[in-house]
Amino acid sequence: MSKIKVIPCSGIGKVFGLMSRESALKITNELKPNETEIVCLGHIVTGDADAKEKIEGYSCITIDGCPKLCAAKNVAIAGGIVKAQYRTVDEMRNHKGLDAGTGTALTEDGWKIVDELCEKVCLKADEILKEAE
Repeated sequence: MSKIKVIPCSGIGKVFGLMSRESALKITNELKPNETEIVCLGHIVTGDADAKEKIEGYSCITIDGCPKLCAAKNVAIAGGIVKAQYRTVDEMRNHKGLDAGTGTALTEDGWKIVDELCEKVCLKADEILKEAE
């Protein structure tokens, strides 16, 4: 069975982008390394053949920082099957008033929000894998 592709946004300089990348890295490196793999959005956007081959026709989960949904849109354009899309800006709405950090460093609260998002994404990954059985 092929791994679910997890694609975070590339939002540099914003806490929401950092949260999306940290979530994707934690999921693919720590929580579900045998079931998921990260794919670089920058490579997808620039038409990199290897990145396109990794996602085309495969189940993907995107984690965007903002409402523009760059990861979800570009994965779909490149032929990836977007099974779920998440936005860190939505996760922040559940924690009004908390300081998640900056574009370069998360606070303790920021990491807690990342952990909550990772839990949601991992549950979705389990659902996708079960459907594929």
